[in-house]
Amino acid sequence: MGVSESPSEAAAPSAATNVAERIAGVVGAEGWSADFGTAKVDVGRDAWVDAHASLKDQFPYFSWLSAIDWSSEVSVGEKPADDIEERFEVLSMVSDPSSGEMVILSSDLPKDDPVIDTLTGVYGGADWHEREAAEMFGIVFTGHPNLTKLYLPDGFEGHPLRKSFHLLSREVKPWPGTVDVEGMPSTENPEAGDGGGGV
Repeated sequence: MGVSESPSEAAAPSAATNVAERIAGVVGAEGWSADFGTAKVDVGRDAWVDAHASLKDQFPYFSWLSAIDWSSEVSVGEKPADDIEERFEVLSMVSDPSSGEMVILSSDLPKDDPVIDTLTGVYGGADWHEREAAEMFGIVFTGHPNLTKLYLPDGFEGHPLRKSFHLLSREVKPWPGTVDVEGMPSTENPEAGDGGGGV
């Protein structure tokens, strides 16, 4: 996987392209991109922790971790127009505040085995982010010291950010739903008032 560039960018690589290409070489990436000025490097789940550990000195700040459920099937509403490769994608962003550089690391997990090693031994800040991803997507972070719920009550069943999760609100108004918008008051409407709040 290379980088997609516009003709004007092809002449001079962007800062994101330079970061992505450099980091891809350091971590032994499966691919990289610099779309929309954001450096993103793809690593296998077996290399997830090692990739972060190799970047810790250069990128000491852990910004966030989250996930995406890439799914062709949804519980309510229309399915995507094109079939997609079904998987979970785990993403984290690390940065260097002094240089302003940042990179997103990404790893794909099979739908039937959403397991990846925890980053808490490398970046302590990953703790709550991994708990949230475990709760909302059902991803297991092996070795996490306390993979307990953050938001949902103990008896809650399921993972609300999976596309297969049944949402009652989408039965009532299927996605994308219609938005009820009231018109703005008109100056031609005598009941609208002058809007000045005068005496």
